[in-house]
Amino acid sequence: MVEQGWEPTAVFGVAEVTGPSMVPTLRHRDQLLVHYGARLRVGDVAVLRHPLQQDLLIVKRLVDRRGAGWWVLGDNPDAEVVDSRAFGVVPAELVLGRVRARYRPIRAGRQRSAVVVLSWLVSAVRPVLADRSVSRRLRAR
Repeated sequence: MVEQGWEPTAVFGVAEVTGPSMVPTLRHRDQLLVHYGARLRVGDVAVLRHPLQQDLLIVKRLVDRRGAGWWVLGDNPDAEVVDSRAFGVVPAELVLGRVRARYRPIRAGRQRSAVVVLSWLVSAVRPVLADRSVSRRLRAR
């Protein structure tokens, strides 16, 4: 799931992950750089409105294009099922944007010296890449 405080009006925005459904790709409290209106492809991680509770935003991997929508799954098979296995295909208009990067918040109470911030940047900021093999792996099962 994702917490976000505003409706996307800009090209890029920030969202925060809540819950374990996208582990190991994303973890609870990760901050996401979301590219709203980006071109979407199979394997991308995206922020979307939950089809049954549209005031709730979720983050999932786009696994397959099905008609006018997307089949989406979380990356963590051990997490509670809050994806297309529970609610089916997500209409394309509910997919808001592609996740481009994630960063883990700097720990509270840590000194903010240039070395600490640089070390945090190197270790905490990562692009979120598409997994092009996810669709093939899931079909092979």
